[in-house]
Amino acid sequence: MLLLGIAGALVLRGVFIALGAAVLANLSWAFLLFGGILLATAVKILVDQLRGGSHDVDVSSLRSVRLIRRFMPVTDDYRGPRLSVREQGRRMLTPLAVVVVAVFAADVVFAVDSVPAVYGITSDPYLVFATNAFALLGLRALYFVLQGALSKLVHLGYGLATILAFIGVKLVLHWAHGIWAGVPEIPTLASLGVIVGVLAVVTATSLWATRGAGGDPTDEGGTGDEERRQVTAQP
Repeated sequence: MLLLGIAGALVLRGVFIALGAAVLANLSWAFLLFGGILLATAVKILVDQLRGGSHDVDVSSLRSVRLIRRFMPVTDDYRGPRLSVREQGRRMLTPLAVVVVAVFAADVVFAVDSVPAVYGITSDPYLVFATNAFALLGLRALYFVLQGALSKLVHLGYGLATILAFIGVKLVLHWAHGIWAGVPEIPTLASLGVIVGVLAVVTATSLWATRGAGGDPTDEGGTGDEERRQVTAQP
């Protein structure tokens, strides 16, 4: 299942990267558009982080899943690795096919901000696709490791919002520089330094916030552990 999702994601990213390269080559205001998308995404991530909302996605609520259920019947259970089966004289999809469609739909949403973000670092389509491909392949190899690590990175949302906002500003400045030469641009090395610095800071603060609390971000002061020790010591 994970392999199918990554293969589909690579194809979709390739399409988005090619479209992005064509847009940047033919529309002078494309950098302004991409910068606006990243700034809007940064605000949304920051608001979600402040509200403490869950990042879990209800697959059944996705429009693509509801659409496919409307036009095609779906079996009640999985049928191994098969995406469709024929029962009672009609073709039916399996839940695995619905999950694959949901993964593809989610990747389209992620590509809307991730592809412009990479174009904020380099304008070479080959490098953009290569970075996306390595990231997706690395996700497959380290999926379970990352799944466990993300539960401890409680401040990651703040870092992602900061990085996306920074790259959005960089793209807007790049667009403005093409019109007014006096507008400064942010160098690529400086951009990489800011990204690495932000990730390092949010990783350190997240580990500090969850220290000795079993990954519970609400127990930042370690008072919960102290209370548990006192209860345990009582006869």
